[in-house]
Amino acid sequence: MCYKEIMSRPLRIEYTGAWYHVMNRGRRKEKIFSTSKDYEIFITVLMETVEMLNLKVAAYCLMPNHYHLLLHTPDGNISRCMRHVNGVYTQRYNRLHQKEGQLFRRRFKAVVVDNDNYLLEVLRYIHQNPMKAGMVKSVDDFTWSSHKGYCSRAKRWDWLHKGVLLSMFSDKSNKAKKAYMQFMLEQEPEEIEAFYSKKNLSSILGGDDFKDWIKEKFQNLRFKQEIPESKELALSSKKIRDLVVRAFRVENDALLLSRRGAENLPRDVAIYLQRKYCRQTLLELGKDFGMVNYSSVSSAFERTKSKLLQDRDLNGKVSEIEARLKMSQRQT
Repeated sequence: MCYKEIMSRPLRIEYTGAWYHVMNRGRRKEKIFSTSKDYEIFITVLMETVEMLNLKVAAYCLMPNHYHLLLHTPDGNISRCMRHVNGVYTQRYNRLHQKEGQLFRRRFKAVVVDNDNYLLEVLRYIHQNPMKAGMVKSVDDFTWSSHKGYCSRAKRWDWLHKGVLLSMFSDKSNKAKKAYMQFMLEQEPEEIEAFYSKKNLSSILGGDDFKDWIKEKFQNLRFKQEIPESKELALSSKKIRDLVVRAFRVENDALLLSRRGAENLPRDVAIYLQRKYCRQTLLELGKDFGMVNYSSVSSAFERTKSKLLQDRDLNGKVSEIEARLKMSQRQT
């Protein structure tokens, strides 16, 4: 029997015009910037990538053992861009310090960001990072970030893709810069603080409509076992239950009814669809439907799966629910 190990890899959501908060850190939390020259080399690599691969760098913050970037990809090529950045920087760092081997801990983390109200929050998070780490008292005091580029008219900052974000404050340059500086003095909202405080950082930052759009657009990635984070692309379990209730013309409470020997077809269909589209475990499904025994959940799923092969009417009804589910995702 041949056994092939499934290697885990990160979720990559790539599309034309996407925005990302990209981050990476040194292997074993080691430094990736040891001298001022290292920081300069990394910035040079970023500038080269801007020219070579049409990458837009809206913000950066380079900490001793990790970095944060706010990036825009008009060509939808974040993976190619970051392979170039990390690879070329590693080569130049090793050459300068006479070292060999891997510099970064693992593949970079890329959080796709909703450009409606969330870009500015990510910008502030990135520029305030050194202050939160206790390295400086003010964002103005940190050298290796793009903060000063947002406050300056010097041509050396022309490569920085800051115009889009500044225009969110005001159409007038002076007012935009003043508003930006005031924004940097304010604390981030609880939603952003909660998002970044999680141990397993989500790959999507945005509102519900944005998340639903991403889930529909990249539904082909939902069941990739080698991408643990792909579970984030699962469709809304609430949306599924709402459509099932409507299709069977029952009340929401009907999905929680359980009587020994009595069939609850709407509930079984909801379990089947949530298992199929939400990638929920049997234990999670049991909690949703008030079923203590996870084997009962498994039986409901298998029972519905079997009925769909035999009952043409039921198959048609479930197919209609699935079509409405996909349509609702496209409309958001």
